[in-house]
Amino acid sequence: MSRTRAATPVPARMGSTPEAYARFGIEPRVIKPSEDGMRTDGCKGTYEWWYFDAHLDDDAMLVVAFMTKEFTDLNKPLSPVIRIDLTLPDGTQLNKLVELPADSFSAFTETCDVRIGDSVFAGDLHAYTIRARVEEVEVEVRLTGQVPAWRPETGHWLFGEDGESYFAWLPAVPQGVVEATYSVGGDSHTVTGVGYHDHNWGNASVLDLMHHGYWARGAAGPYSVIASYITAQERYGYAALPVFMLARDGQLIADDAGKVTFEALGRYTDAKTGKPVDNITRYTYTDGEERYVITYTRHADLAANRFVDDLKGPKKVAAKLIGFDGAYLRFAGELRIERYEDDELAESYTDNALCELMYFGKARP
Repeated sequence: MSRTRAATPVPARMGSTPEAYARFGIEPRVIKPSEDGMRTDGCKGTYEWWYFDAHLDDDAMLVVAFMTKEFTDLNKPLSPVIRIDLTLPDGTQLNKLVELPADSFSAFTETCDVRIGDSVFAGDLHAYTIRARVEEVEVEVRLTGQVPAWRPETGHWLFGEDGESYFAWLPAVPQGVVEATYSVGGDSHTVTGVGYHDHNWGNASVLDLMHHGYWARGAAGPYSVIASYITAQERYGYAALPVFMLARDGQLIADDAGKVTFEALGRYTDAKTGKPVDNITRYTYTDGEERYVITYTRHADLAANRFVDDLKGPKKVAAKLIGFDGAYLRFAGELRIERYEDDELAESYTDNALCELMYFGKARP
């Protein structure tokens, strides 16, 4: 009987060394407006997007993303895309996407000022203006930060012996006040709410780097939180890449991912995508005798998309032939933030929250 030796996993880690900071031209704990400016050139082999979401006071939910291209197709040249996902107060979901010519796109490197046609995504790490229209859906947003821009270490996950592949992430507005006007076929509503903006870019397909990952944000009581738990692809040994940020009254109080444990409970299989989904995800941050427990509970599905459904022509055929079944799911639910002192519950707050699951790989046993 012979056995095959398992391949040694390729390293995957958060860039946190002085060499990593120097490589990307940034400083520890100092975030400059240029980090929310364009960080790639939009060419083949790169991707970049500026993302915004909000939970509005009329119970509508809004997502807007400006992308240099869809991240499932990095080999394309610059192919700007605008995505608007609007869930109306009655639960109606409107998911709109348009790809525009390359010459309709422009962006500054010194600050966030992205234009795709007549649409705008611009700001300075504190105040942002977002205007976009796709088909009959039009939005205009003013976002004002309540929590300062933040990133985990360099914000760059490095993959490979020399970190030659990377995925970068900057939460430019971890939480902010929103004034939004959304219009569907001319029926316009102006409302306030709570919002979030981040910026992502990289030089390798996330489909090749990440097997799956949960991401969530929200606010409850005086607290704001961003939490993520990413599992790298098999060649990287399914390495766990956690992220955690907790702020109180607009001030950062906890962000050491090494102090976080993650739990996933109530697993089921999503009927549309075939992916395993957990009804409850929990992050426990332990710092001496003090402990924070952050629990997200899924209540409703906002999106369940198979990436192959967005492909066309030969690429769709090829994806099906190789069995690619990557999916993206977004949920609405409850966020509960609890603080314990010496195992005694000291504080507990609940509120609404958004949670996402990106599942690129095959479902693991």
